[in-house]
Amino acid sequence: MNLQTSLSADPAAPALEALAPEALVERLARDGRAAQRVLARISDADKAGALRAAAKALRAAEAEILAANAQDIAAGEAKGLSAALLDRLRLDAGRLAGIADAVDQVAALPDPVGEVISADERPNGLKLSRVRVPIGLIGIIYESRPNVTADAAALCLRSGNAVMLRGGTEALHSNRAIRAALAAGLESAGLPAAAIQLVPTQDRAVVGAMLTAAGLIDMIVPRGGKSLVARVQADARVPVLAHLDGICHTYVHAAADADMARKLTVNAKLRRTGICGAMETLLLDTQFPESASVVAGLIEAGCEVRGDARAQALDPRVLPASGEDWDTEYLDAVLSVAVVDGLESAIEHIAAHSSHHTDAIVTDDAEAAERFLDEVDSAIVMVNASSQFADGGEFGLGAEIGIATGRLHARGPVALEGLTTYKWQVRGSGQARP
Repeated sequence: MNLQTSLSADPAAPALEALAPEALVERLARDGRAAQRVLARISDADKAGALRAAAKALRAAEAEILAANAQDIAAGEAKGLSAALLDRLRLDAGRLAGIADAVDQVAALPDPVGEVISADERPNGLKLSRVRVPIGLIGIIYESRPNVTADAAALCLRSGNAVMLRGGTEALHSNRAIRAALAAGLESAGLPAAAIQLVPTQDRAVVGAMLTAAGLIDMIVPRGGKSLVARVQADARVPVLAHLDGICHTYVHAAADADMARKLTVNAKLRRTGICGAMETLLLDTQFPESASVVAGLIEAGCEVRGDARAQALDPRVLPASGEDWDTEYLDAVLSVAVVDGLESAIEHIAAHSSHHTDAIVTDDAEAAERFLDEVDSAIVMVNASSQFADGGEFGLGAEIGIATGRLHARGPVALEGLTTYKWQVRGSGQARP
């Protein structure tokens, strides 16, 4: 595949950069909505085939994509990006193969579109059904990970949606090369390239234009740090699917198994400290007899522990916690610990400080477990499991567009089903309402 040819055929080609942000977003959105109408009427097999063609095109464009990524890496090094950010940005043959494989995996997922959620026949003979349909045009605003370009595009297309992508400056060349390959794959399968669009400018005003494009963009999904998500949630006039913080709690109940508590707390905090499902606050029941060993296990595994007065009394290595610690997503090997007076106090603490992402209880008391499940108002509530399982793949969803903590539409890991809505279909035989 010739990368330059694909870029010049891109409906978001450089000529559009001269448009004002609102005009640019409107132009892209109208092209995307037209492409989505094509997607809405094609078969499951055609969508899956187009994604397999896109994965094949990604593999064929390996040299071009890696060359583009090398430009981004060089620019990032010149800007002084941290080693962690450069690692998120960097692609090699193995990582690119993984991105292409992920697109193939999405192609193999069951298509949610057309599923009949419920059906009923009214006494007057009207036949009613609720049927899953695509949402429409989805805007994805994301930061430095170029794999999001392919992941988000694949999930949106598989569920019959068109997508408008606005990636971060750090991955500019990588995103353009990946999008060009995906578009070439769609076109080879007979689908419009405008089903996957990449905003051609890094002008920050375009983000504002996307957020206020009600009637053009049907939903926004932010993928990135807290400042990005906060801005999207504050400024959007379009429905948003997102979570702001991952302030996740694990409560070790009085009836918890000590070995399980030690294992799960270390895993929940330290397996990967930088993911949204990592535990940030540990609550220890005052009646749990092995609290000191749980705290010691975390410290000895390399975790800095900050605690209230009773937590500090458990181990002299526990640092004093400030009021801000209970509302902090550390994304690091740092943990706040509080000792609580029973299940009621634990639930109250979580209600006051949780970000409603993922909260867990460790207990052998079935009644306490069920009460925790019922009363903790989070998108994901767990019993005797690490909060690090908060992931669409681990939930058997195949892939996820993100985690949602809102109370409307989708909640928790959002995969293909969460990228659909439904409509009512009513079949009559001449009924007129009296």
